[in-house]
Order: sequence, then C-alpha cells, then structure tokens
Amino acid sequence: QVQLVESGGRLVQAGGSLRLSCAASGRTFSSATMCWVRQGPGKEREFVAAIRYSGGSTYYADSVKGRFTISRDNAKNTVYLQMDSLRPEDTAVYYCAARTQPYDSFWYLHLNDYRYWGQGTQVTVSS
Repeated sequence: QVQLVESGGRLVQAGGSLRLSCAASGRTFSSATMCWVRQGPGKEREFVAAIRYSGGSTYYADSVKGRFTISRDNAKNTVYLQMDSLRPEDTAVYYCAARTQPYDSFWYLHLNDYRYWGQGTQVTVSS
C-alpha cells in the first residue's frame, strides 16, 4: 500500500521557521514529481511548490517564493519543505502529493495531476 506521511507541522510565531517532511512508503517515488499543497481555513487548496525527480528543478507559487524551499532525498524516499519568514497567512494544512508518471519534462500544477496524497500536517502561524 502506498503511503505518504507528512510531519513537522506545529504552532510557530510569525517570522519563524519550520521544516516539513513527507515520507513515502509502498513504492519508490525517486522518478516522480512531488509537490506540496496547502489549504487554509475557509480556502481552496493552493499549490505551494513542486520538485522534479532529480531535485534539480523546482517550482514555487509567488506567495512563497524566496521564503520556502522544497528539496528531496531520493535515498530516503522523502521530500521536505523548509519554510522561513513565516506569516500568519501561511496558516494551513500542508499536504504532499506525488505523480505516478516518471521523469516528467514539464511542470504539472493542477491537483488532479497528482495521484498519491498524504493526510496533511497542520501549520499555524501566530501574529
């Protein structure tokens, strides 16, 4: 059974940092594009960041560019999201997701492009 398990979410003050982790099991995702998506209270899910299989190509939403960094360790089948300079508007449940198609050459930025999803981890940023 394929599982993505996020961890690292907690309450943090504005201006602080957090590192989220997403550990995959059940299959390897080393060849798949993976992403982070978030859903704030009363909001729709928002694409945050994505990373291609090699880890050398990354994509960020404008709202987090320059503050968040996505990375991956394929040996550990894990994806990370380093979040710095956090703001109250970053408060959300953060989900990781993975595509099934290997070795993507293009960016896939629609939620339906990702088949596997984690259960989410709550990040709360206080002002």
